[in-house]
Amino acid sequence: MAVARLDNRAARRLFMDRHALLEQPSGPAKGDALLDLITRLGFVQLDSINTVARAHDMILFSRRPSYRPAALKRLYEQDHQHLFEHWTHDAAVLPMEFYPHWHLRFQRDAEVLRKRYRNWRRDGYEAKFQHVLDHIREHGPVSSSDVGKDERKGSGGWWDWHPSKTALEYLWRSGALAVVGRSGFQKRYDLSERVIDTRHLPAQGSPAPQDTLDWLCNAALDRLGFATSGELAAFWATASPAECATWCKQALADGQIEPVDITLADGRSRRVFARPGTVEQAAALPPPPGRLRVLSPFDPALRDRKRAEGLFGFHYRIEVFTPAEKRRYGYYVFPLMEGDRLVGRIDMKAHRQTGDLAGSLHVTALWPERGVKWSPARQNRLEAELERVRRFVDMERVTFANDWQRNPL
Repeated sequence: MAVARLDNRAARRLFMDRHALLEQPSGPAKGDALLDLITRLGFVQLDSINTVARAHDMILFSRRPSYRPAALKRLYEQDHQHLFEHWTHDAAVLPMEFYPHWHLRFQRDAEVLRKRYRNWRRDGYEAKFQHVLDHIREHGPVSSSDVGKDERKGSGGWWDWHPSKTALEYLWRSGALAVVGRSGFQKRYDLSERVIDTRHLPAQGSPAPQDTLDWLCNAALDRLGFATSGELAAFWATASPAECATWCKQALADGQIEPVDITLADGRSRRVFARPGTVEQAAALPPPPGRLRVLSPFDPALRDRKRAEGLFGFHYRIEVFTPAEKRRYGYYVFPLMEGDRLVGRIDMKAHRQTGDLAGSLHVTALWPERGVKWSPARQNRLEAELERVRRFVDMERVTFANDWQRNPL
């Protein structure tokens, strides 16, 4: 039996559609509409870097230009019935309806992190569990600065935690605590029983592990459009690749999925799994809007760097932790999407402090991708997008460095 095939353009459009990038960026972006968008994406990664705006805000803004950070803060911090924060491949906000399927994650994190934190030389952190829980029960939500004030940190830098901070993080990752918000991006923790709706808590019963594994694989495939078993595992980073491979084998036998060959950007073919009818659905998708938009380095469409490179031919690595002299591009460089292509990357910063650049969204450099001509029309589209970003981050003007446009590397 012949295996169905998706050409590269159809595969890109399907992938973009599942990531809310195929339609015109517009529409409401608060309340239920914002929750619907986050549910569609599955999660939105949280990140502290604020070169222009925080990653979660840029992710939502790129799809809904009317979005403002206060809308997420209201949804997340003021009414805890809609979103919770936990771990996928990194810290993220997730729809509260997913919470019961995170019980398995709590159990697995509890097992893995107990040993990892010991090896990380967090001596004595386990002895702080009851003290931390009692303190929160008596005094209410806390941040890491509210506990362990008399404890010494290690010598590893800002990431080196004192024992009570380690206990807080462990109790959150294992489900006893919930994050109720952030102050200056520092997490505030409370007892899960005071935050999470009782019907979602493990005390009311947990889904069977196999039911959660089924949910994880199905939910990942629905948000990716097509995937290998390894890509399904990486999406939520809870199920193992072996567990997802077993799920794929059974789903294939049951007719829930079928093999599909997709053509990558370089012409190679790759075997993936998709729902029956996916190829026909992809063929019927409309072309994307022609506007150019700035994406966060942590955008869901780019989170799996290998997948994005295969589909778009766009090699991207964030260079935050690369020494300045070894960076190929810059500290925090934003990919540029135009239509169904990634056409370049831009290094820019919102200058919020004093100085000559204060109040400006300042473009330091732009690199078009190889084969992309930076025409006057494309420059106009870039400037229109930068103006939208300027308004979003409340800067007064957009400015450019003298040598802002660079040749492709």
